[in-house]
Amino acid sequence: MLVLAMDTATPRVSVALGRDGHVLGDLSLDGGRRHAEQLVPAIKYLCDELDVDLHQLAFVAVGLGPGLFTGLRVGVTTARIMAQTLRIPMVGVPTLDLIAYPLRHATRTVVSVVDARRNEVFFACYNPVPGGVQRFTDYEVGSPDGLAGELAARGEEALLAGDGALKYEAEFGKLDRVELAGPGAALPSAAALVELATARYEREEFSPPAEVHPLYLRRSDAEIEWDRKGR
Repeated sequence: MLVLAMDTATPRVSVALGRDGHVLGDLSLDGGRRHAEQLVPAIKYLCDELDVDLHQLAFVAVGLGPGLFTGLRVGVTTARIMAQTLRIPMVGVPTLDLIAYPLRHATRTVVSVVDARRNEVFFACYNPVPGGVQRFTDYEVGSPDGLAGELAARGEEALLAGDGALKYEAEFGKLDRVELAGPGAALPSAAALVELATARYEREEFSPPAEVHPLYLRRSDAEIEWDRKGR
């Protein structure tokens, strides 16, 4: 059972091929905001190197965000077009889940924090459980100070991961019971997406391509600017 997985919610373009939940190969490119230029060539390169024909795929997996608006559109649209063309289902997984999953062996609360620009972060909190992590908050957007205050009020030990945690290290680093996971846990990987999406596919938690949409949490800068000029 082959899957092609991709996440473009952050400045990184991440692509992986997997079989039965095991990663055959993955490729990540930190090229800023060149998602549209990098994604399809990355998929082609990986398929060529692993001698995989797209018609062999059982499904396509994609990171849903939240994250960069343009990157999300590129990733989700590309995944939808591929799935529609191949007539196979899709599995969408929120990007915050992808950041938390590799830290499933932690002994404290895991908090995924993604840079949302405008001095805000996207975040969600997870408890490590056997075999993975379990989210116990909504997917939210807020200020780094607000999240820091929330964590301080809880008073529990927490491990923060994601590029937002690193960007606002000054706010989070002053908390007594909070630790930052570091640069290695800053961005999501399609390899984690292979594992999570395969498990969901086996539980038949997949969707037709037309029903898969990005998780934005807020309006884009372009939409806000459009409203401002219209007044």
